[in-house]
Amino acid sequence: MTKLALKKQVAFWGTGRRKSAVARVRLLPGGSGAITINKRTMDDYFGLDTLKLIVRQPLELTQTLGQFDIKVNVRGGGYTGQAGAIRHGISRALILANEDLRPSLKKAGFLTRDSRKKERKKPGLKKARKASQFSKR
Repeated sequence: MTKLALKKQVAFWGTGRRKSAVARVRLLPGGSGAITINKRTMDDYFGLDTLKLIVRQPLELTQTLGQFDIKVNVRGGGYTGQAGAIRHGISRALILANEDLRPSLKKAGFLTRDSRKKERKKPGLKKARKASQFSKR
């Protein structure tokens, strides 16, 4: 039996959340800039260009677009929530890679978890706030 030599690769992890989506992001330094989401390319996973732009925002802000390979596992929510969660996770992982990037990411608001969630349905109403039309008679 032969032993396989596995090279240890440094990776920076970040967890991002938005609405009900949770993204586990791994930054691998020295890569070509490929972004893989749930074992698919970003272009294959997200159809809209605005969602791709949201994912790339922290990388463009810090000028680290081609320096990392990014692997993402994301679950829950819809596409926009997932894109926001990935952006949050990438921002957190970039800080672990380089602490000097924190002020610019903080100023842009990428480190703040967007706490807006869907409001719960109330009894007697059709949705959270939608009621049936009032009739006086």
